[in-house]
Amino acid sequence: MKKASLILGLIIVLSLLGTVHPVKAQENELVIYAYDSFVSYGLANATIPEFEKMYGVKVKVITAGDAGEVLNRLILEKDKPQADVVIGIDNNLLAKAIEADVLEPYKPKNINVVPKDLIFDPTYHVVPFDYGFIAAVYKKDQVKNPPQSFDDLTKPEWKKSIIIEDPRTSSTGMAFLLWTIAVYGDKWLYFWEKLKPNIYQITKGWDAGWEMWDKGEAPLFVSYATDPAYDAYYYTNGSEPNIGAVIFKEGGYPQIEGVGIVKNCRHPELAKKFIEFVLSEKFQKEIALHNWMFPVNKNVQLPEVYKYAAKANKLVTLDPKEIEQNYKKWLDQWTQLMVEGKTPDEILGKTSTSGSTCGPAALILLALIPLLLRREN
Repeated sequence: MKKASLILGLIIVLSLLGTVHPVKAQENELVIYAYDSFVSYGLANATIPEFEKMYGVKVKVITAGDAGEVLNRLILEKDKPQADVVIGIDNNLLAKAIEADVLEPYKPKNINVVPKDLIFDPTYHVVPFDYGFIAAVYKKDQVKNPPQSFDDLTKPEWKKSIIIEDPRTSSTGMAFLLWTIAVYGDKWLYFWEKLKPNIYQITKGWDAGWEMWDKGEAPLFVSYATDPAYDAYYYTNGSEPNIGAVIFKEGGYPQIEGVGIVKNCRHPELAKKFIEFVLSEKFQKEIALHNWMFPVNKNVQLPEVYKYAAKANKLVTLDPKEIEQNYKKWLDQWTQLMVEGKTPDEILGKTSTSGSTCGPAALILLALIPLLLRREN
């Protein structure tokens, strides 16, 4: 009898489990895909309940690593989308998202609160909701003289010293790669070749890199200019923070994060309402102390600790069309250099010969000169 009861119980449990669909949304449930820190840093908890209360709905937030990984998941689910809204597609991932055709354009009614120079997608497949600057961060009690330029970063003294994110899976990593391209132009591969010995680890996403850096595995980390403000708020009671951030003197590269509607989603009208909610002051006022980026709503005031955020003396940017045209090529070239071990010359199809008078061809030419002179005489 006990065995029969146990078997019957298992059958009931299994039948119940069989009816569960982890990502399937209810009729009044909005599903959002977001990067990990949207939840881990508290922005979701600080904002989502207000939206649920406003519209009498439930919101399910699903994280999938860095923004690059979130986009990859959307692409995999393109034929059968599971999400309604995606958070985190930035100006560097935009080209990939539009090419994959996973987003539905929507121009929100309250877009006028966003300065025009922050609207990086004129087609409104992605609407900006925050922005910041990529920086190299360090701990002041460990690093007394941080590098001040990209050239400094390649010096031997920084061997195995910096943690970076993989541009194939991380929006931060992609922003760093594009920053170097904006600075070095068509010579960027040669910079990365010099940087290679100084890289301690290439991580899949920002969260993994931060954890590694915070544990002291390497002194430098590719992160954000607002990290000192974060440190001052949580650890020094608003006074001078221990974390420092450097925007290299070649110029600062902005990263603008956005929110978009997933193409063929279940709840497009509710998704539109959420986009407009994201631009509202109720949402935007929570960004600075939860996402540690700058809000795009021009009416929102910044907290006092933001005086510690690193400032860019000048900006270096890339035209979105240039990114769109070269995105795949740049990633492929980066992979050939950093993963496959090819040299910049090999990647660019250049020969190893130079303009000097050395080499077999030059020797043959020198040998022929006396013969040519003799014939002429």
